[in-house]
Amino acid sequence: MSGWDGAYCGPAPDPSELLWRWNLEPTALAALALLALWAGRSRPGAAAMVVLAVAFVSPLCALSSALFSARVLHHVLLVAVAAPLLALARPAKGPRSVGVPFLAATAALWAWHAPVPYDAALAHKGLYGIMQVSLLGTAVLFWRAAFSQPGGSGAPWVLLAYMAMGLLGALLTFAPGSLYAAHATAPLLWGFSPLADQQLGGLLMWVPAGMPFAAWGALLARRAWATMGEAA
Repeated sequence: MSGWDGAYCGPAPDPSELLWRWNLEPTALAALALLALWAGRSRPGAAAMVVLAVAFVSPLCALSSALFSARVLHHVLLVAVAAPLLALARPAKGPRSVGVPFLAATAALWAWHAPVPYDAALAHKGLYGIMQVSLLGTAVLFWRAAFSQPGGSGAPWVLLAYMAMGLLGALLTFAPGSLYAAHATAPLLWGFSPLADQQLGGLLMWVPAGMPFAAWGALLARRAWATMGEAA
């Protein structure tokens, strides 16, 4: 077994076994259950738990052990879909400063996509858990703060968050070589070179990842419009 067999999602699957690679690791399932209790029974909370189940229980988790592009999708679901849904399920009780949560979430995103910490996280369950908790936790703090701004004025912060992710995606797309030892061979089973897989991941982070950010920005813009209408 290679060092990358130790993470929660397990060893990289080949295409023939992917559909059977559901992840039912008790500790992670318990963590999801506790998070579901925290999120409550609201629609955003329920939707967030569905997204997290896709990320951590469905075969996407195993696929993300093989393909960096699948790992990018996994992380986009975490920070741009599940996290804002959790923030809506448990909104802040009043306006909160966005600057520090934005910096924390951006630092976590960039740090965990640096080659050394990324490879280390995929090789060790404990570090993998820290990676996921820090990505999701800082993202929830950011979205709670952004949504708490009066009159939908958190929309520019959402744009900044997407720009931070998009810049990282662009750097990964145009990197001259593959960066991650964890994905040095497994993409070949799926018809990708390691560099092509990395480029696809960068493109996903750069362009399609903008769709959820645009949706949340539109939600805040709608709030701002409604506030302006009430003021008028």
